[in-house]
Amino acid sequence: MESKNLILIICTILSFFTVFAVNAVMVVIPTIANEFHMSNIIQNWVSIIFFLIVAVLSVPAGQISGKYGLKKITIINIILFIIISIINVIVTTSNEFLICRLILGISLAFINVTSMAMVVSAFKPEERGKALGIIITGVYVGLSLSPVLGGILNYQLGWQSVILFGVPFLIVILALLLFKIDEEWITFKNIPIDIKGSILYGIGMTLFIYGFTILNELSGIIITCAGIIFLIAFAYIELKQEHPVFDIRFFKNRKFLSSNFASLCAYLATFAVTTILNYHLQYIKGFDSQTAGIILLVAPLCQVILAPIAGKLSDKYIPQILAAIGMTLGTISLILFTFLNETTSLEFLIISMIIYGIGFGMFSPPNTNVIMSSVPPKDTSIASASVATMRTVGQAMSLGILTLVFAFIMGDVPIIKEYYPLLISSCQITCLICVVLCVISVFASFVGIKSKKEVL
Repeated sequence: MESKNLILIICTILSFFTVFAVNAVMVVIPTIANEFHMSNIIQNWVSIIFFLIVAVLSVPAGQISGKYGLKKITIINIILFIIISIINVIVTTSNEFLICRLILGISLAFINVTSMAMVVSAFKPEERGKALGIIITGVYVGLSLSPVLGGILNYQLGWQSVILFGVPFLIVILALLLFKIDEEWITFKNIPIDIKGSILYGIGMTLFIYGFTILNELSGIIITCAGIIFLIAFAYIELKQEHPVFDIRFFKNRKFLSSNFASLCAYLATFAVTTILNYHLQYIKGFDSQTAGIILLVAPLCQVILAPIAGKLSDKYIPQILAAIGMTLGTISLILFTFLNETTSLEFLIISMIIYGIGFGMFSPPNTNVIMSSVPPKDTSIASASVATMRTVGQAMSLGILTLVFAFIMGDVPIIKEYYPLLISSCQITCLICVVLCVISVFASFVGIKSKKEVL
């Protein structure tokens, strides 16, 4: 087998497990919360802390891995992931569990970046589109199978099996990288790491997202404002850097800016939906994790089917219009989700999930197409980093919105039967907020349609 094809297989498997590590665990959070006696706020942080770390590190990870070698950084972080996964299943307190999730987030932030970059480096320009399409298929397959596999593993073998599921596969990947792949890609060998920019970005993003989740307190407002100040300082310094960790000037491109903003709003509006539906199925409806996982398969399965179709259509038709149609369907589905309560039929829920899956499956590929095609070919890595950052920041803040609503409506309490009415109200209010964000994403998708492609 050619080296580049083996790299493609390795990176596709890695893309699957980076998704699985997040989405499968989300399905079993109620079981984990029960074992570690987590409150509603703390159990949301099982996911938030993961996305927070990935969001913070996605930007500097590109520069770091490019300077020290893509393969080397991938190997180091696979080893780290395997070790921490094993530790994760033997911890005894919720704090220890969250620390493990934090470290796993660090490893996957780098793997996310290096796996995509290795494929780009291994394949010629005329072959990259097909190769990247295969990797993205791995992501969508991960999105589809994670709820089902996670639910079944948890029901049959316990939550520990979900955490450890990827370890044997990653050991094989590690062996292949060590003994079968000779190439080492160093793309930023003579470019210094932007330490100042990375630190400012990391501090600013951490303060902003953490403060956002506790905006119901004065300290939350102060921390959020401090985060914004750090991010403004980051933007100011990056404009003066010869080799910035992220080139802010690309946001002067109207298409690049509007499509990134649409992406951010879309993830803000939609990512908490999986958690809401999972809580509805397991807490309100009383389904076990296995059944809930099978039901949750509906939306990502629709995304798997629609995404490649939407991607092809975006090459023939105006992609912003396709993205706007997708988010319009997403808006409709979220309006339907606001009616979820203890009497909601399963048929109503599934129909709503189908609309949601079709909508987001239609939005994401065209919107990504706009972002990637709005910069010069030599800067596609920057566009890719931007896509990843908007996704992870949106995901973290989406769960932050849910956590914030929980804090206002429920307080810091365990999710038990007596608090189910408050849980329903919290989820309904969150869905209403997400409807507004969906509408904003629709309008943002239209911005820049008539503007010419700007080469900076």
